[in-house]
Amino acid sequence: MKEISELLKSHDIRALGYKKEGNVVIADTNIGKVAIKKNKNKDFIFDYLNTRNFNYYPDILSEDDYIVSKYVEDIDIPKEQKIIDLVDLVSLMHSKTTHYKKTSEDEYKKIYEDLSNNYEYLYEYYNDLITLIDEKVFMSPSEYLLARNISYIFKSIEIGKGYIDNWLEEINGLDKMRVSIVHNNLDLSHYIKNSRDFLVSWDKSKVDIPIFDLYNLYNHHFMDFDFYELLKRYESVYPLKKYEIELLFILITMPSKIEFDDTEYNMCIKIGNEIDRLSKSNSLIEEYKKSIVKN
Repeated sequence: MKEISELLKSHDIRALGYKKEGNVVIADTNIGKVAIKKNKNKDFIFDYLNTRNFNYYPDILSEDDYIVSKYVEDIDIPKEQKIIDLVDLVSLMHSKTTHYKKTSEDEYKKIYEDLSNNYEYLYEYYNDLITLIDEKVFMSPSEYLLARNISYIFKSIEIGKGYIDNWLEEINGLDKMRVSIVHNNLDLSHYIKNSRDFLVSWDKSKVDIPIFDLYNLYNHHFMDFDFYELLKRYESVYPLKKYEIELLFILITMPSKIEFDDTEYNMCIKIGNEIDRLSKSNSLIEEYKKSIVKN
């Protein structure tokens, strides 16, 4: 703590005690509680957010090797309300920081080839894996669980590959792509409700395609909330372009690579979660497509 203590002293802050919460140090000081975290992102993202009138983060006292900020207590509110407030805040951030980045056909082709290769690899991987499992006289519980649900994986691969082709058609001829600040690590634990809304843990933030925030949020909470309603709410502030929603669908339908490298109990949980995620993804896409047809 000596390095942190010296840092605080350089800002006329006197620490009275410390405690650690994950990779954050919370210090009681003469000016109240402060949070200290190693600065892994030296892009000075907060300066840019300020220029765009988006200051929904704790007050920054120092931003160098460490980020020192005022500690903000979270108010206990229902998680259903909290996720709505978070989606509202993220859509506001994207709308305030949007600009267009010059791109080339080669960049699009590289993305297309990477996505296509990933899907081809996963198809071959799961085809080989299920062949090996089917040859066994006695399957383990986790192997049986995967075998019973392998159709979800192959269906998701088929759907995703179709969206890759649709995406390529949509971006054909585009010479610029919409980008914004993305938090890039969204989940409910990084949203704090107090006198105003706060986003914390900006370590992975960058300028990129906005749907990556939705993708991260979906992966963290796909079982907890109705993401069709959340997506509609987000789009009421920040409507997605067709190539953006198709890229989101490509990402959420891409299966994870399941490797049998854990206990049977944990493997069953891992496989069950992956099947649930793919099932939810397919349902979300179908509901979204139906809403477009109605409108």
